[in-house]
Amino acid sequence: MRAEGGARHGHAPARADARRNRALVLQAARSAFEEQGLGVPLGEIARRAGVGAGTVYRHFPSKEALFRAAVVERIELFTDTARDLVDVDDPGEVFFRYLSSVVRLASRNKALCDALEAAGTGHFAPSPEVGRDFDEALESLLTRAQLAGAVRLDVGLADLKALLVGCLSMEQARSGPDGDGGAPGRMAALMCDALRSHGTVTKLPGSSGNRNETCCAECGTVIEAARTGRPARYCGGACRQRAHRARGRTRRG
Repeated sequence: MRAEGGARHGHAPARADARRNRALVLQAARSAFEEQGLGVPLGEIARRAGVGAGTVYRHFPSKEALFRAAVVERIELFTDTARDLVDVDDPGEVFFRYLSSVVRLASRNKALCDALEAAGTGHFAPSPEVGRDFDEALESLLTRAQLAGAVRLDVGLADLKALLVGCLSMEQARSGPDGDGGAPGRMAALMCDALRSHGTVTKLPGSSGNRNETCCAECGTVIEAARTGRPARYCGGACRQRAHRARGRTRRG
């Protein structure tokens, strides 16, 4: 019995050491990936963790697996925040503030930038569940902002993710050693303005019109969805007058 008990007690420290080493590797990986992105060597992560390369491989079979584990927690935080904001008042401004905060936080973290960029091109997913949950939460915020008339209706989730990736890339480029030192948040502000619903937006090439979009019958400008009453046919009085004059000319002809 003593031998059996001793074996049991002998395994416990080994399991504790393994858990401690895994935690050290993951902590070192988060820091290294945040600074250098996916390009950081595994040997550098092992050095920061104070363990050998073999220990890293025992817990994570590849650098991609370690990278995925390092960014999952951050992406889950973005997802949880989006879910918490779905039912708040003023969905339009909440949506824009959320996008700006994602850009601000992720642009300081090379790992998140690399992860979001790779995910946007279909070359990386933190995990099927985490990626799907983030997409669903982001799309819920987008849809509510569109229903409130704050975001143009011809923008979909794929457009939004592409804009986020581009915005992150530009924020990093401008703040880097070769950048122009532009004010932080400038690119995010421009991105948000491009998403806002107003009378002078450019109609997007290839718009399918399948997002409950209403366009001006005269000039094609997207019209903000009406909360009540009949949907508007024209974006304003000028287009209404032009259409009226055109109908008069047709009748006279």
